[in-house]
Amino acid sequence: QVQLVESGGGVVQPGGSLRLSCAASGLTLSSYTMSWYRQAPGKERELVAGITRGGGSTNYADSVKGRFSISRDTAKNTVYLQMNSLKPEDTAVYYCKADRLPLGYIYWGQGTQVTVSS
Repeated sequence: QVQLVESGGGVVQPGGSLRLSCAASGLTLSSYTMSWYRQAPGKERELVAGITRGGGSTNYADSVKGRFSISRDTAKNTVYLQMNSLKPEDTAVYYCKADRLPLGYIYWGQGTQVTVSS
């Protein structure tokens, strides 16, 4: 059974940093594309960052480029999202996603709340 468990969310002041973690079980990171999405109240869920299953390529939403960084530790089967220079508009629930689209496998975590406020 596949599980993705996010952690690391919280309340932070503008300009601060947080590191989110997504611990995966029941799957191997090197077989999946891993992504972070976020959903703010009243808005659609949007892609924040992704890393290919080989780990050699990453992509970011324009709004977070230069501030956020996605990485993974295959030994711990965990994906991270380092978030720096946080802004109030980064406030959202952040979700981890694993997909292996050629086979139609898509899994989501339960989400972790990030609130950026003074």
